[in-house]
Formats: sequence, C-alpha cells, structure tokens
Amino acid sequence: MSSIQSTHTAGAGAVPAVPVKPVNQLPASLMLLLAAGTGFAVASLYYSQPMLGILGADIGASDRAVGMVPMLTQLGYALGILLLAPLGDRYDRRRIILIKAAILAGALLLAGASSGIGLLLVASLVIGLSATMAQDIVPAAATLASDEHRGKAVGTVMTGLLLGILLSRVLSGFVAEHFGWRTMFVGASVSIALVGVAAWRGLPRFKATTHLSYSALLGSLGKLARKHPALRRAALSQGLLSVGFSAFWSTLAVMLHGAPFHLGSAAAGSFGLAGAAGALAAPLAGRISDKKGPELVTRLGIGLTAVSFAVMALAAQASAGTQLWFLAIGAVGFDLGVQATLVAHQSIVYSIEPGARSRLNAVLFVSVFIGMATGAALGSLALAQWGWAAVVGLAMLTSLAALAVRMWPGKNRKV
Repeated sequence: MSSIQSTHTAGAGAVPAVPVKPVNQLPASLMLLLAAGTGFAVASLYYSQPMLGILGADIGASDRAVGMVPMLTQLGYALGILLLAPLGDRYDRRRIILIKAAILAGALLLAGASSGIGLLLVASLVIGLSATMAQDIVPAAATLASDEHRGKAVGTVMTGLLLGILLSRVLSGFVAEHFGWRTMFVGASVSIALVGVAAWRGLPRFKATTHLSYSALLGSLGKLARKHPALRRAALSQGLLSVGFSAFWSTLAVMLHGAPFHLGSAAAGSFGLAGAAGALAAPLAGRISDKKGPELVTRLGIGLTAVSFAVMALAAQASAGTQLWFLAIGAVGFDLGVQATLVAHQSIVYSIEPGARSRLNAVLFVSVFIGMATGAALGSLALAQWGWAAVVGLAMLTSLAALAVRMWPGKNRKV
C-alpha cells in the first residue's frame, strides 16, 4: 500500500489525521483531481467578466454598478489569500478544501438566482473568498509530492489553475450568449460540487504543522518574509511579472475593439486559447526545475517573457494582420514564461520551510495580486495616454526588472 493510500480509505468520511508521507509518483487520478479542482475554483473568479453586458441589462443594473461584480470578486480573492490561506498550516487542508467547496458552490448558485445587483454583489464577494480553495490545493500537492518530484506536481496543478483563468472567459461568453448567464453560474456551481465530492473521496487528511493562534498565524507572514531572502526575491520577481501580465490582458479587448482592428469580445477571448497553449508546457517547467534547479527555470521563463513583449512592441507599427499574428505568438510565449517562472518560484518557496507552506504561498500570491492590480491600473493609463505600444513597453520593462531581481547577486544566497 502506498504512502498516500495508507493515510485514507477511498470513500471514507472519518479518517485519522496522520502525517502525509510524500511519494515519488502521485497517482494520475489524484493529480487530475488536484489540477481540476484548482482550475474550476479559480475559473469562478472570471466567469462574470464576459457576461456583464447581458447580466446588467437583465437585472436592470447600471454599467457602473455591474462593474463592481468583478471588482468585488477579485477583492474577495485577495482578502481570502491574506486572511484564509494561512489556515492550511493550522488545520487539516482537506477539511478546509471541503468547506470552501461547499461555500463556493452555494455562492455561485446565489449569483445565478440573483434578481438584483445587491444580492449579486454579496455573492461575488463570497465567490472570491471561497475560490481561494485553489490556494489550499497547491500547497497540498507540494506536501504530497517528494522533494525530487515537487516541481512536476506543482507544475501540473498550476497548469490547471492557469487553464481555468484563460478558458473561463471563453466558456462563459459562449454559454451566456446561447443559454443565458444564469445557466453559466448554475453550471459552475455543479462543477464545484462535483470537485467537492471527489475531494471528499480522494484526498487524504493533512496534519496541522503549527498550533499558532489566528492572530499569530497572520503575524507570522511578515516574519517569514523578513526571515527568508529567497521568499522576498521570489515574491518581488513574480509580482513584477504580474504587472506586465495584467497590463496586457486587462487592455487587450479595448485595444482590439478600436482601430485598426475593430474586433469584438469574442476575438479577445480567443487570445485566451493562445495563452492556454503556452500553459500546457508548465509540467515541463516543473520537470526541468526538479532536474536542473528552479533558478535556471526562473531566468529562462522571465527571459522568454521579456522577449515576447519586445517582439510585440516591435510589431506595433506593422499592419493589422501582422500585429495579430505577433500578438498570438507573444501571448503563447509570455504566458509560458510567466507560468514556468511561477512554478519555479513555488518550488523555491515550498522548499524553504515545509511546515509553513500555506503561509509562504500566501506571501507569494499577495505579491502576485498586488502586481496584477498595479498592472491593470498602469496598463489602462498607458493605453489611454500613449497607446498600445506603451502597454507592451511597460510589460517588457517590468519583465526585465524581474530578471534583474533574479540575477542580482547576494551573500549566502540559496535561490
């Protein structure tokens, strides 16, 4: 019987919370569960975005009011990472995942049943908070995998996460247009409920690694950042990459809508498919990280990101058709680079202090979301003031800054 199997019995609800022993090769069914759970959870954050026009007209909400739906969803997710994700070190991660899955499924149903903007906004905030189950699943995968195969496991799970982000908009736009926006929310609720059932049957229990009080647990986030230079370096570098990533995706639809393209939201959504193609290579990044070390992967990933944005910047003055080709190629390149770097950074972070993986993950992703919020604001400003070339120029510069962080020498530096 394998180490994982010895920690639980499939289908049993009452299982002892014993230490999970990492294994070299996680079962394919378990990896599928972890990747799918992460993808469906994080996709819940983005389903609403392509549906806002249809949704607002149906419930009689103004554009300004309906614009608060994605804002509150993202705010809830950021708060959840900061305030809830650290609990994975204090309590059984399996139980946390199950509780959040139940709440998320209910919140999605509530959103689908909303007859007014007030109830929808409440549901949106709860969706964001509970969708952080994705940030409980990733540390769980790192705990289940052995040191030699942690990068591969994290890469596979993160592929699910990024595919959830990139494909959610495409799916929700199609479903809303053909079957209605409420159908999309109901379908999303069913998907999370199925993930919850699968997690109840397939996940082992995880023993708590700390007995700190809640306030001490949150206070330890800053202490961990001060204690570990590798954590600070990873958080700063990934945060800078997130600025460019968010600047691109938050302004792409607006840019394509104007001259010389005059393309609709469906065309912008199709670029998510190009980015998804790049995300599929994340497990390869994890394997390279396991064999050659994560530092090499961070430099290669950031370098690819910078080159991709540089190519798009050079093509900004080309014909419309040529620009579209370079945009598609660049989307594959920089999505691959950002994803590969994130996988490598997580491999670095999770190896720092195994008993604090949930808190280390929270520090990393708080930096990521600060970067994404900054990128969205700066990207919109750059597009309005100086045009699309300024957006990709900003993304290229922040990518080079991230590379400088990784290349900067330091005393007694590990990674």
